[in-house]
Amino acid sequence: MDFLSQTYIALRGPTGAPQSPTDTIAKLSDRLSPSTLLADRRAAVLSLKGLARDCKAEVGETALPGLLQVLQNDAEIDADIGKAVLETLTHLCEVDEPSKELALRHTDYFLANEQATHTLFTLLADSHFYIRYATLQILATLLQNRRSAVQGYFLKAPNGASSIILVLEDKREIIRNESITMIQLLVSQSPDIQKVLAFEGAFEKLFNIVTQEGGVEGGVISHDALRCADGLLRFNASNQSYFRETSLPALLCSLLLFPPNLQLQDVPPQEFALQFWDQQKTTNVSLIIGIMGMLVGSKGSSNQETMLYVRCFVELALASNAPTPLKTQALRLLPSNLAFPLSEVILTPYMPVPETNGEEWDRLEPASALDVLVELALHGEYNGLYGDRRLKDALELRGAALNLFDNFVRKEEVKQAIIQGMLPPQAPTPTPMISPLLHALCIPPTSSLDVMNVTTTHFATLLFAHLLASSPRCKALARSIKPSPALSPSTPNQGQFFIPADGTPPPSNIPEPDDDDTPQSLIPLFTENLSLSFLSKSRVDDANEKEVREWERLIVGYLCLLSQWLWEDPKAVREFLEAGGLGVLVEPINQTTETESLVPGLCAFLLGVCYEFNREPGEITRSTIHPIISRLGVDALIGQMTRFREDDRFKSITPESMVMPSWTSTGIGVVTNQNPVEQDGEIWFDWAFVDFWKSNHYTVQRGLSADPNVLSSSTSSSSGPSAESAMVISSLRDVIRTQATEMDTLQAQLKDLTASSSSQLKDLHARIADLEAALEEAQGKKRDVEKEQEDLLVLLDEMSTKRRRDKVRMREAGLEVSEDEGEDDDDDDDEGEGEEE
Repeated sequence: MDFLSQTYIALRGPTGAPQSPTDTIAKLSDRLSPSTLLADRRAAVLSLKGLARDCKAEVGETALPGLLQVLQNDAEIDADIGKAVLETLTHLCEVDEPSKELALRHTDYFLANEQATHTLFTLLADSHFYIRYATLQILATLLQNRRSAVQGYFLKAPNGASSIILVLEDKREIIRNESITMIQLLVSQSPDIQKVLAFEGAFEKLFNIVTQEGGVEGGVISHDALRCADGLLRFNASNQSYFRETSLPALLCSLLLFPPNLQLQDVPPQEFALQFWDQQKTTNVSLIIGIMGMLVGSKGSSNQETMLYVRCFVELALASNAPTPLKTQALRLLPSNLAFPLSEVILTPYMPVPETNGEEWDRLEPASALDVLVELALHGEYNGLYGDRRLKDALELRGAALNLFDNFVRKEEVKQAIIQGMLPPQAPTPTPMISPLLHALCIPPTSSLDVMNVTTTHFATLLFAHLLASSPRCKALARSIKPSPALSPSTPNQGQFFIPADGTPPPSNIPEPDDDDTPQSLIPLFTENLSLSFLSKSRVDDANEKEVREWERLIVGYLCLLSQWLWEDPKAVREFLEAGGLGVLVEPINQTTETESLVPGLCAFLLGVCYEFNREPGEITRSTIHPIISRLGVDALIGQMTRFREDDRFKSITPESMVMPSWTSTGIGVVTNQNPVEQDGEIWFDWAFVDFWKSNHYTVQRGLSADPNVLSSSTSSSSGPSAESAMVISSLRDVIRTQATEMDTLQAQLKDLTASSSSQLKDLHARIADLEAALEEAQGKKRDVEKEQEDLLVLLDEMSTKRRRDKVRMREAGLEVSEDEGEDDDDDDDEGEGEEE
C-alpha cells in the first residue's frame, strides 16, 4: 500500500492538480532509468502499457528509449517486467489504419538498436510462457512491418537459429503455433535464412508436428506446419537437395496413405483410393502434393523418387475419390517430359453408388492409365456421372487431362500407335470394336441438343488434334480410319471398362449395318457433321442464346480440328473439298452478323488453308477457289480473322488454363450469387490451337491474295516433297528440342557444381583463416606463459639469495638459526648449484 501511495503521489504532483497524459508519461519514462529500483521500473512499464493504446504517439516519443533499455537490462532477469515491456512494444509497433506511419516509425526506431533485436532472439530461449509468447508476437509484428531488417539481424544473432528450433520443440500448443506463424514471416524471400533453419533441423521438427497432430487430418496446425515447410523448400535448390537426403520424401507419401515402396505392378490399398474428405484435409493434402510436385520438377531428383511421386499423382487423379481440385493439381504437377508408361500401368477406378452421398463406391474393371485418362477428358469424372452441369472445377480437371495427354503423345511412335489402334481390322469381326476417342469423334449432331455430347465431341476433337499435330505420317494414317456406320449413332456413350468389377458388361444392341451403308472416312464424316451443326444452329430461335452458343461451340471444335489436320496436308484438303467443304465454309462467311466473330473467323482461316495447300489434282482447284475469295473480298476475310483474334474467348486462353467463367445473357462473367466451388465454366480452345493459329495466321492472310497459278513461297512445288520435308523438319525439331533440353540440364548441373565448389572453397578459406587465427592466439598464450614462468624463476632466485644473506647475517649477529633452516639453506644451495649446472 505504501508503494502504491507513493506512486500515486508522484504521478499526481505536489499540488494535487490533475496532470495531462503527456506529463504522466514523462514522469513514468523517468522511472525507467536503471538508477531506480526494479519494482519502480516494473510499475512504470505496467502503467505505460495501459497508456500505450490511447496515447500511442506520446508513449512512443517519450518512453520508447527507456522501454528498449528495460528490454535489454531487465527482461531476462524479471519475467513480469519482461512480459510487460514486450507487450508494450508490441502495442507501439502494431500497424492499424489510423496510425500506420506512427507504428512504422516506432518499428524503425526499435530496429535501429541492434542489441535490442538480438535480445529478442535471446529471450526465445527463456522457457517462461509469457516471455516466449510475447517475444514471438513482437517478432511477428516487426517482421510484418520491416521484414528485411529483422532478417538481417537474425543472420547476425549468435543464437538466432538455435532459439527458433528450440521454440518449435515447445509442447505448449499456443507457443508452437505462434512460432510457426513467425517462422513463415522470417523465411519469406530469404534463401540464407531458409538454409540456416533447414540445416538446424527445421524440416524434421515441422514434420514431427504434422505427424503428432494426425497427419493430413491434423487441422490448422498441420496446415501451418506444412506451409512453413513449403516456404523453406520453394525456390531454394539447396534446401531441396538437403530434403532429398533425409527420410522425409517417403514420409510425404505415407501421409497420403500411399505406400512409399509400391511397385509398378502392384495396386495401391483401398484406404488410399477411398477416403473421407473435408475442406481442411483437402487444403493439407494440396500442400503435400505441392511439395512433391516441387521436388519432381526440380533438378537433382532421383528416378526412383520421381516415379514414386508420378505414380502417386496418377493414382490420386485417375483412381481415387479425392476432390476435383486435388485431382487437377496432381495432373498439372506431372512433368512435361513425362516418361511414365501410362499405357502399361493398370488402374482400378471407382464409381460412387447413386443416392449414397459418396459413402458407397463400386470398384470398376481394371484399365490402363491411358484409357482412364482419355475417358476422363472425354466424359469427366466418374464417366460423366455429374456431367449434366458444366462446373468450372470439372472442366479444369478435364483440361489438365488433355494437357497430360498432349505431353504423353509428343513422341511420334506413341501417336502412330494410338492412331493405328483406330484403323479398321483387316479381317471382319461379328462385333466390331471402337475406341472411346473414335466413338466420341463420330457422334452425329442431333436436332435435340445434348450438352454432354457436345462437350464430349469437343474434347474429342482437341484430343485428336494433338495426335495429328506436326505429324504427316499420323495424318496419312488418320485418312485411312473408317469407323463402322452402325457404331456411330448407337454405341453407348461409355468407355469399355466402366462396368462394376463384380458384374458383367451390359448387352450391346448393335444393329446390323445396311449393305448400301459403306464406311466413311473421318474427313467426309466431319464435314457432314459440321454441315448438320450449321443447319441445326440456323433452326434455333435467336432468343435461345444458350442453345445457339452450344451449337457454336461444337462448330468451333470441328473447325479447329480440320484447320490443324488440313495444314500442310494436300491430300486431306482434296478430300475435304470433294466432300463439299467449300460450300460449308462460304455460307457462314456470307451470313456473318455483328455479334459473331469466332465461327466466321475460323471459316475464313480454314478457307485460306484450303487455298494455300490445294495442290492435288481434282475438280476444285486453286483457280476454282480464287474467284470465290475475290467475291468474298480478301480484306473482308482478313477482317474476319482479325475479329476472331480480338475475341475474349480466344485472347483469354493461356498455357496454364483453358477454362473461362460461364457465359450469361449479359456477357462473359461470374454469376455473383453463385458458390465459387460450384461455379460454371466453359471451354472453347486449348493453348495448342491458339499457338498454332498465332504461328500461321499471317501465312494464311498473305496467301489469300496470291495468284492461283503461283504457289506460296513458304511451300514446296509438289505435295510429295512437302510431306517428306515436313517429316524431316519435325524430326529435326525433336532432335533440337532434345539437345536443347540436354544442354539446359548440363548447364544447370555445371552451374550447381560451380556454385557448390565456390561455396566449399569459400568455406575452406574461412576455415583456414579461423585456424590461423586460433594458432596465432595459442602461440601468443604460450609466449605469455613462458615469460611468466621466467619471471617467477627470477623472483624465486632473488628470494633464495636474500634468504641466504639474511641467515648469514643472523649467524654473524650471534642469533640462533634452527637446524631446519640450515637444512633449507643446504637445499637452497644444492638447488642453486643444480640450476647453475
